[in-house]
Amino acid sequence: MRCAPTPAFLLLYGSQRGQAQALAEQISEQAAQHGVSAELSCLSKEEYNLDRERGPVVFIVSTTGDGEPPDTALRFVRKIKNRSLTGDHFSHLRYALLALGDTNYANFCNCGKTIDRRLQELGAKHFYATGLADDGTGLEVVVDPWIEGLWEALKKTFTEMSVPDRKADGDIVYGTADGAAGTQGKTEVKMEDAALSLRLLKLGDADSPKAEPGAFVAQSGDANNTGPPLVASLVRSVPPLSVSPLSIPALPPSYVEVCLGDGPTDGERCCPLKEDFQEVPVCRAVRLTRDDAVKTAILVELDISGQNMPYQPGDAFNVWCPNRTSEVDSLLQRLGLQDQRNRLICLQLCKDTKKKGAKVPAHIPQKCTLLDLLTWCLEIRSIPKKAFVRAMVDCTQDSGERRRLQELCSQQGSAEYNSFVRDHSVGLLDLLLAFPSCTPPLSLLIEHLPALRPRPYSAASSSLRSPGRVQFVFSVVEFPACAVRPARTGLCTGWLADRVAPVLQPYGTPQVSADAGETSTWPKVYVSRRLGNTFHLPSDTTVPIVMVGPGTGVAPFIGFLQQREKEREQNCGSTFGETWLFFGCRHMDRDFLFSEELERFMENGTLNHLKVCSSRDQPEDSGSEPKPRYVQHLLSQHSRSVVHSLFRDHGCLYVCGDAKNMAKDVNDALVDMLGRELQLDKLESMKAVANLREERRYLQDVWS
Repeated sequence: MRCAPTPAFLLLYGSQRGQAQALAEQISEQAAQHGVSAELSCLSKEEYNLDRERGPVVFIVSTTGDGEPPDTALRFVRKIKNRSLTGDHFSHLRYALLALGDTNYANFCNCGKTIDRRLQELGAKHFYATGLADDGTGLEVVVDPWIEGLWEALKKTFTEMSVPDRKADGDIVYGTADGAAGTQGKTEVKMEDAALSLRLLKLGDADSPKAEPGAFVAQSGDANNTGPPLVASLVRSVPPLSVSPLSIPALPPSYVEVCLGDGPTDGERCCPLKEDFQEVPVCRAVRLTRDDAVKTAILVELDISGQNMPYQPGDAFNVWCPNRTSEVDSLLQRLGLQDQRNRLICLQLCKDTKKKGAKVPAHIPQKCTLLDLLTWCLEIRSIPKKAFVRAMVDCTQDSGERRRLQELCSQQGSAEYNSFVRDHSVGLLDLLLAFPSCTPPLSLLIEHLPALRPRPYSAASSSLRSPGRVQFVFSVVEFPACAVRPARTGLCTGWLADRVAPVLQPYGTPQVSADAGETSTWPKVYVSRRLGNTFHLPSDTTVPIVMVGPGTGVAPFIGFLQQREKEREQNCGSTFGETWLFFGCRHMDRDFLFSEELERFMENGTLNHLKVCSSRDQPEDSGSEPKPRYVQHLLSQHSRSVVHSLFRDHGCLYVCGDAKNMAKDVNDALVDMLGRELQLDKLESMKAVANLREERRYLQDVWS
């Protein structure tokens, strides 16, 4: 008797940093549990043909930059935007879409929304509601229930249509879900048998720890109990979670085997750095803020002469920094590998892996030592995802610790995962110290930790003014200590501050480029120019520009003004557009960055309007009119002039700085300004702002 074919669906992803791809692979791996199969493909590949697709299609797509599609989805988005396509082009298509984004940035989930809207315009129909997952609050809040509901939606869709079964040889066999799904459902299983199912697990009461910030508190049900309330923490839970059945994800399939060889010989190169990064000297470093400022801002100047690194103002440079030596040493110690730190690691795929499309991670080079792996290749501070926490369960000996890890990765424990892991930026080392009986193998780290990525910094200079040099500015990020981890500085900003400390000049040092000289004693960093940037001055110098950059967000605009200053010197008879700069700081006398250089730009006419506010300086006379505290207030104060520059004179608006609050507030202020000055209702104002973005006259360089 011939077995009924397995219903199949097409699973497409567009990913920039690997999150969408990881989720697509997770769905693909879970498909067999639900009696279906997934044909997984990246949107950039030509392994699929939506014009002929007759089965359901699932899209998982992220958004990058200023609402742009990820690189792997660019060609697909351009293709479906082709206006020659008719309104019934995809009328045969049934699809579901999960979009990943971050509400800290403008154009939340814009790529997913664009694909969704365009597919609808071309006649495609949903078989399942679109999911919009927010990395700002935790992707899993939307992702987990969306995936859980996907299977029932697929099953229903399979029963409504003839669904192709994709054979390895390319033949297509049609079948329905009823003949293939088999018996499905949740069951109670032993831990050893849990790889292909969701589990229901229980644990007894938790001990009563001391309360800590953000903890979950449960009162005892005994009215006569005078003891302290039960308090949840990273390592302890309280009822109802501690006594609840749990739905936890299936164990991710292992796919990497690791062996440790001998140390590298003298002739072997063991450098994990990418080829496009160059080691360049730091020829100058100056503190831009007073010692009593809330944050420390530092200007760094690099000598890039002799390197093939042409740039223009607005470009960004990637800085590749290592993981902290102390943290790498602690991790090696915790894993019991400190004596093997200089041995070469050899990676190969598990022969019996069930992971589809498994590959040896490309970010780990050959002839790489264990020390190099943890120092330069893996983001050991990254917040472990639930799949990683789930995998750690099976490496944990203590039953109480196992249960707590199960809770943290479960659907029921999502709130506590967010509170104790995500919100406190808990990393792998923090978890291993909190759960001492957990001893994951090295292969687990390689499979679950993301690649260590470079950090981008905007150029704060112009090569017209300082050939062979580039400057950038950074604030040292500080994470105060909390109950679940010690105090620490940002990975890259802390490393840079330590790196330039021997040559750091004090606050108030004149901002003059260093003379060329002996570079052997200068500290060095690894940098590369970031490609694909569009945050540039308009090519037409007569176009007005409005720049909004509080704090270190002013950095690219220093480069803009240096460039404009040199262009004015070289083209004395030419006409130049009006320039506005809105700058904000906390205290005028402590952290007004580049104050002297900005005053000089004002004096020589390079900058026409400089508007500055301080958020923490109080007016001397309490009865006087309050001063603007933030840049959006400054913008509103000058709304008529700004709106005229943007809409009457077709100017460009540039915003640089914090995405979480400032960029949103500036956008909202702009909408209000347009309504007030152009007599538009809110919807019309929002459309006008959207048109500015579409015309590339409203550009953002923001971060969270």
